[in-house]
Amino acid sequence: MSIRRRDLCLLLPALFPAVLRPEDLAAQEESMPSAMYPFEALPIRTPNNAEIRDVLKGKLATGESLEVHETTLPPGGAPHAAHHHVHSEMWLIREGTVELTVNGTSYRLGPGSVGFVRSNDQHGIKNVGTTPATYFVVAVGPGAGS
Repeated sequence: MSIRRRDLCLLLPALFPAVLRPEDLAAQEESMPSAMYPFEALPIRTPNNAEIRDVLKGKLATGESLEVHETTLPPGGAPHAAHHHVHSEMWLIREGTVELTVNGTSYRLGPGSVGFVRSNDQHGIKNVGTTPATYFVVAVGPGAGS
């Protein structure tokens, strides 16, 4: 197979890594480093009868804010009233049964279920089961974790 000069010119950019701009390098240096978070080492706080384990909080190299925590609610418990904010949130239900209400519509979620609320949608979560409910929250965007 012969390669023509034109074909070689088309391939050249793929042979060299992308050049990072200084601002891209600065953002990467200020971003969260790769890290592991053993469950037994996570600090626990207990606002409003919820047990919350903060996992991580910071900026990604691409500029977004990211916050992750695990919450355990007692039966009938809710961490706070329905609210909205600029960042988006995702819930990963680990155990128990919760009711996630988004813009006035309620959804019942059990173990393995995932809920997502985009920026500025009104939302709230409550344990509607008879046992504790545990879930992870992943918040991404402006103000995540604040």
